[in-house]
Amino acid sequence: MNRKTLAAAFPATLPVLFGFIPLGVAFGLLMNGAGYPVFWSFLMSLLVYAGSAQFMGVELLAAAVPLPQVAVMTLIINFRHLVYGLSMLEKYRDTGWRKPYLIFALPDETYAILSGGQVPEGVEPHDFYLAVSLLNQVYWVMGSVLGGLLGAALPINTQGADFAMTALFVVIALGQWEEKGNRPSALLGLGAAALCLLLFGPDRFLIPTLALIILSLLVLQSGLDGEGTAV
Repeated sequence: MNRKTLAAAFPATLPVLFGFIPLGVAFGLLMNGAGYPVFWSFLMSLLVYAGSAQFMGVELLAAAVPLPQVAVMTLIINFRHLVYGLSMLEKYRDTGWRKPYLIFALPDETYAILSGGQVPEGVEPHDFYLAVSLLNQVYWVMGSVLGGLLGAALPINTQGADFAMTALFVVIALGQWEEKGNRPSALLGLGAAALCLLLFGPDRFLIPTLALIILSLLVLQSGLDGEGTAV
């Protein structure tokens, strides 16, 4: 991966940079507030790197929840990444030594960039995927460390800081909505979520929603891939 690849990937990751730094700071502050020093914020962001699961992890660690329960809850929260992985099979084919890290470093924001964006001309696609994935994780780790340091140095009230994750999801969704070709899929996802929320309630709607979205996309794939999807 050379400078040309990094220079091409950096502009594509700028929205994530501006989202991940404050979001990571919020996570670092919450970790510090739960009694964990900055080293643990750094280590968790380096090895776990799953924003929503990390925010949940702060509460679970503070409550000393047993590890098997933590594993099950993490699987439920990150179940959507199975969908991401399936849709990236073709892009990640023949990526060689890069593949393990590309699989690991695929949060929502990286998926949004790589699934919908075009690789700049003259840049090797597999190196571009790696550069985007690596830059995004660097931003997240930087924000987490900064938050941990600020939490240790200043008396900061962290109430409501976990809403930063929700805010970032909204920004990403709005960015995807601006691409007219993405709107049918976005409306499908919104409708599936609303229906499952009504049927299963706020504590159990996530997995049924994902299952319904996958089924709908499989059934409607040809229509969503066609030229008539822009509305």
